[in-house]
Amino acid sequence: QAQLVESGGGLVQVGGSLRLSCAAATQTFVDHTLAWFRQAPGRDREFAAGLNRGRIEIYYNDSVKGRFTISTDDAKHTLYLQMNDLKPEDTAVYYCASRRLDYVSQRAIDYTDWGTGTQVTVSS
Repeated sequence: QAQLVESGGGLVQVGGSLRLSCAAATQTFVDHTLAWFRQAPGRDREFAAGLNRGRIEIYYNDSVKGRFTISTDDAKHTLYLQMNDLKPEDTAVYYCASRRLDYVSQRAIDYTDWGTGTQVTVSS
């Protein structure tokens, strides 16, 4: 239970920033590839950013590249997503996810562990 727990969502204006956190249990953080996905109502869950198990490869969806930054605090077993220059189309529930295989997948079905999400709303 509660292997991954997201926090940090909220309501922001266009152009604003938020920092999301994902507190992870050891068994879902150490030696695991980590990723952020997002899902708006009526849409498929969409890959936003990912970091491989070895922490040397980072991938971003083109829609967030240059605005979002994925990172970890390994001592705290925490995954972060710094989101800058937020746009209305960034409005979604954001989820962190984990899997053992050592490369980033952009497919939600490839991940084995999920948080329950945190809402991000960007208003104009």
